[in-house]
Amino acid sequence: MKLITAIVKPFRLDEVKNALQELGINGLTVTEASGYGRQRGHTEVYRGAEYRVDLVPKARIEVVVEDADTEPAIDAIVRAAHTGKIGDGKVWAVPVETVVRVRTGQRGPDAL
Repeated sequence: MKLITAIVKPFRLDEVKNALQELGINGLTVTEASGYGRQRGHTEVYRGAEYRVDLVPKARIEVVVEDADTEPAIDAIVRAAHTGKIGDGKVWAVPVETVVRVRTGQRGPDAL
């Protein structure tokens, strides 16, 4: 099993959720996040004063999938989150040793 983590623009969240649901992946966790990458934030003008926004709002998506579903899920996230503009985000996957469904005690792939 793998934990896929994606950092995407917040307005692309619905597209990412729909893309994962089309693959049969129904469970995910979404967290509001903020940060920056190469763009180092951006500059905005408010009431005539220019100021720097260092931390850009993002959505952090986490989903645990079986090994065979890892690449299709990553590809779906990348396609759904892509705008072609700077700050589209990042996606990565790390191994997961154990998953337990708290309600039933199921373990491994049955807990997904």
